Amino acid sequence: MNRTVLNSLLITVFAIGATAVVLYTMGQPLICKCGYVKLWHGVVISSENSQHLADWYTPSHVIHGILFFGLFPLALPRARLDVRLALALAVECAWEIVENTDAIINRYREATISLDYFGDSVVNSSADILAMVVGFFLAARLPVWASVVIVVFFEVLTAWLIRDGLALNILMLVWPVEAVKAWQGG
Repeated sequence: MNRTVLNSLLITVFAIGATAVVLYTMGQPLICKCGYVKLWHGVVISSENSQHLADWYTPSHVIHGILFFGLFPLALPRARLDVRLALALAVECAWEIVENTDAIINRYREATISLDYFGDSVVNSSADILAMVVGFFLAARLPVWASVVIVVFFEVLTAWLIRDGLALNILMLVWPVEAVKAWQGG
């Protein structure tokens, strides 16, 4: 195993572990309060959303990784891959922590249709961070056009199936649009 791969693995394990400890000390449950962990939970408007390993918001975390891979070379063109991954993990882990603060949880509940959202379980946040890492390394291996196709595919898929996605999530968190909220509510 070469040094970059080993560094990337160690950085990822450390970042996920540290974030898990922070989230747990913040009061987030380790697993779903239902008492079990599912590989996939596909019901968006549910108290179990963002509580299991994967859900309809997992693709947005893959997109995070693709975007981070594409953006960090612009800021740090000479940085090694493991350094860029560390930066991507710092941003993703910070978001997972901020996303689970009362301020952001309440913002989601006020500005979106996520009335049953009470934050992520530690298992879900950890899986979300890992999904970002998957996106990051997909973008590292694929041609740019393939990464763009993945981003567009995931955004269109989630907009079509659950009336949400990364772009809509950001819009509704930052600048809620009542017409979008009404459309998302069905």
